[in-house]
Amino acid sequence: MDDLALLTELAPVAERNLERHLDATKVWYPHTMVPWSRGEDFEPEYEWDPNEAEVPEAVRAALYVNLLTEDNLPYYFRDIHRMYGYADGAWGEWTRRWTAEEGRHAMVIRDYLMVTRSIDPVWLEDGRMAQIQSGKVPEPPSAAHGFAYLSLQELATRIAHRNTGKLLTDRAGYEVMAKVATDENHHFLFYRDMAKAALEVDPSGMMKAIADEVRGFAMPGLGIPGFVEHSKAIANAGIYDLVLHHEQILVPVVLRHWDIENVEGLDAEAEQARDKVLNYIKRAGRVAARFVAKREEAAAKEPQTADAWHRREQAREFGS
Repeated sequence: MDDLALLTELAPVAERNLERHLDATKVWYPHTMVPWSRGEDFEPEYEWDPNEAEVPEAVRAALYVNLLTEDNLPYYFRDIHRMYGYADGAWGEWTRRWTAEEGRHAMVIRDYLMVTRSIDPVWLEDGRMAQIQSGKVPEPPSAAHGFAYLSLQELATRIAHRNTGKLLTDRAGYEVMAKVATDENHHFLFYRDMAKAALEVDPSGMMKAIADEVRGFAMPGLGIPGFVEHSKAIANAGIYDLVLHHEQILVPVVLRHWDIENVEGLDAEAEQARDKVLNYIKRAGRVAARFVAKREEAAAKEPQTADAWHRREQAREFGS
């Protein structure tokens, strides 16, 4: 099915999912979550000192990536609107609502980081300028690909935000990241269930899209300067890595919720696509299991040895 036919067929499902989203989400205001009393002016000669905030370097890398990912909203809106926003009714309303909610994420994270001086503001702004000028983001080619990619991406982002917050010792920072993660979870649920409905309406087309997006998945922050190095640090800290990707995304979403093993009505090409996805997830599971076993073995030894092994293995799995 082409995009317009698919979206027209799924319009009633989109309307129900939008209504569920609006009922489930609670109104919140970024300005109420930022500890403004801790803020000071940035004098012209100011030079940031990492000792101003007790934030581990890996967590600081995660905050940098998390915020710059949210900052790239203009490009995300472009692609969301291309895939869904041109359609009438619930699709256009969802696109606008999603955009408005995503905009708050960058606001609250940036305000928190500036008030607490948890990150170098010059480094952050230089990164924002470079990223947005590069225009590098994943670009799903169709509505079906969008359902698949955004399901994976929104859940991955939720996990990364939530785990970053858990490593912050500051209660205000924890609550900021938890609130953003909650929003991302609501977005994930919308796309996850739209993908499930698309599998029923156009099983072959959706299965091929799932195969493409699962096997070629990339986080939306790939255009961030130093993204590969930051990703390694984030993985080292246990914020987001291959184990989490397999256990909390591929298995529960692709295998269980979408239940791709039992989808019927596939054409020959889609059958091959399903086989590729299932084989990919099996391989990822084996790699994740080996990683967990070796990590536990290393942890049984002295901490320094375990840490060194962890860094080496993550670099091997997530290197360029």
